[in-house]
Amino acid sequence: MKTATLIRELWKSAPGKLGLTLLGLLSLVSVYVILTYPSDYGTSRWGNPALWADNPKSVPPAWTGFLSSVKPTRHRIEEWEKPSEVVSLDFGHERIYRMVFALKGDEHPTFISFSLWNVEYHLRPPVITAVLSRPDGGRITLFRQAVSGPRTGEEAPYSRYRDEPLREVLGSDQRVKDQLTRFFSEKYIKDIDLDVVHSAPVMALFGVPGFDGGFPVLKGEYTLEVRILVNDERDKAGKVRMVQGGSVYGVMGTDALGRDLAEGLLFGLPVALLIGIATSTISTLLGMILGMVSGYAGGKTDLVIQRAADIVANIPVLPLLIFLVFIGGSKLWLILMVLVAFSWPGLTIMVRSMVLQLRTGQEVEAAKTLGASGARVIFSHIFPHTASYILAQLVFFAPSAILAEAGLSFLGLGDPSIPTWGQVLEYGFRTGAVFLGYWWWVVPPGLLIVITAVTFMFLALGLEPVVDPRLRGRRWWRY
Repeated sequence: MKTATLIRELWKSAPGKLGLTLLGLLSLVSVYVILTYPSDYGTSRWGNPALWADNPKSVPPAWTGFLSSVKPTRHRIEEWEKPSEVVSLDFGHERIYRMVFALKGDEHPTFISFSLWNVEYHLRPPVITAVLSRPDGGRITLFRQAVSGPRTGEEAPYSRYRDEPLREVLGSDQRVKDQLTRFFSEKYIKDIDLDVVHSAPVMALFGVPGFDGGFPVLKGEYTLEVRILVNDERDKAGKVRMVQGGSVYGVMGTDALGRDLAEGLLFGLPVALLIGIATSTISTLLGMILGMVSGYAGGKTDLVIQRAADIVANIPVLPLLIFLVFIGGSKLWLILMVLVAFSWPGLTIMVRSMVLQLRTGQEVEAAKTLGASGARVIFSHIFPHTASYILAQLVFFAPSAILAEAGLSFLGLGDPSIPTWGQVLEYGFRTGAVFLGYWWWVVPPGLLIVITAVTFMFLALGLEPVVDPRLRGRRWWRY
């Protein structure tokens, strides 16, 4: 059956329409991921904790704030290549990088940090200072440190933080806690719960002393300044990044490493389609060819193929896969190979039974009489009668392969260099996401696995009239 005819037949039924629509959407998203994501995404981004260091850990999606009576604090990241202001001094000048943000949520920020790249100086080391200005007039110095001086044998210009940035999580230093204690004592003239200041300094940084001893959120406009004092105009500083950690993040939230789950789930889509389509295609071709050869040739050839199918069908796949992963490592190609190697027996047996009936038919006998070769008889006179069934089995194989890979990854047998939905689930269960109530870490990958599998099931249902023409017009979903 031609592709256009097949699509028209699928479009005549509700399951076929739904399956084609879902498959089109999944394919479009997969193309977007392939074009925009790096080919080594698993190792260069997903598996690199340093890239996610500025993200909040294990927080829900941002849209959950609309469902809660408590307004969450939004996560903010800002970067600068050039300073916001330069102040000239008698002994040099000060480059000021400034982040202004309004705190409107009912929750305290989870952390506050800054990162600095590529500092280069000629004479004296620059001095780096971070200062937080509060809405109530408080001005707290969070960090003050000079860049490390010249090393033995090193010549100017001296370069620092080129390979790894200077990253500081602010507010936990004892000097900051002492400043907060003095400021609150002078500003609010009341006893301060020093235990809270010392155990949760970030709450104190963004709060005011409450009557119950706590620190309710101080809403308003804050300014975080990173000041770099340099002695020589030739001194340089690269990128500066400031982060105000929030209690929600992105479309799908983050995991325990701060990784954006939306990125990982999107990358898992083309991987899932590749696993499903590649495995089902190769398994179907293998099962079809062996089944046709077995049914048409008969004799010892038929006996060998059928006994091989019986043996392969009864081999326990999971213990064998665990052994192969232990020997060859957790590689995606190895998992695909095993799935293909153990998926063909059922189709081979069914195709053989169909070929046994077709080879004694008048069409095949006439072709033999005219001198057609065995290969021509099989592919010109037998295959067209089995094509619809084989196509339906190809569609059915795809969700089985996707679910099988997800199950194997969930057991820890997946390829760690290629993040898949099963691996996201496995890491969530391993780190206790279910018990801690981190539903955004578990529900979305599970739903995506189900949706992708159901897409192929809808296509298979839509193909039923193609496989058995007697079903045309007899299904309740046809209209």
